[in-house]
Amino acid sequence: MAKSGYEAILLPSMLSSKILLIDDHSLFRTGLRALICNGLQDVSVLEAASLEETMRVDLTDIHLILLDIKLQGLNGLEGIALLKRKWPETPVLVLSADDAPETAQLARERGARSFISKGDTADNILAAILSVLRSEADDAKMPAQQMQEKTRANAAKPLLTPRQYEVLDLVCQGLSNKLIARRLNLSENTVRCHVQVVLTTLQVSNRSEAAFAARRKGLVN
Repeated sequence: MAKSGYEAILLPSMLSSKILLIDDHSLFRTGLRALICNGLQDVSVLEAASLEETMRVDLTDIHLILLDIKLQGLNGLEGIALLKRKWPETPVLVLSADDAPETAQLARERGARSFISKGDTADNILAAILSVLRSEADDAKMPAQQMQEKTRANAAKPLLTPRQYEVLDLVCQGLSNKLIARRLNLSENTVRCHVQVVLTTLQVSNRSEAAFAARRKGLVN
């Protein structure tokens, strides 16, 4: 990232904003945190190296999530649904080295508010972060009914990835997480995260309900 030309910008309606940065490269996290803290006033940056680590973060007032795609274990695109379950009103900005148009489109389909390339300039990265934070502040002023309609519209978006469809199919066959992990050559922890995403997306609380809902919706044979 090139040096930013931004002077520190104060967010008048969002003092002490908290940003959660999820990326498995510590040097990139350090550089981006410095950019944000120098470019935006009254903003703090929390860090996590994986989605599994993120799920252990015990905070409710996160204003923005910055998410890399290529993570160890569950990747960013596959984990957006988990993030939206934990922080349903928090926007997700995907920041990835993979800047192919289809990747950006898929990120938005999965529920990301915005997408920006890691190879972009520091000024453009800051501008994207600032734009989403200001949009989130505007959402906070939105009438309750309008906000509920927006939330329902976002929830209606398809969130399952091809891998998660594979997991869903095996769940419907009655396989345990351990057997699914062996079948798909994944870690059991990654399978557990996939199952959580499936349950969240189908809006069910257990595997039996997931199998019933999947068959009713025609998601599996």
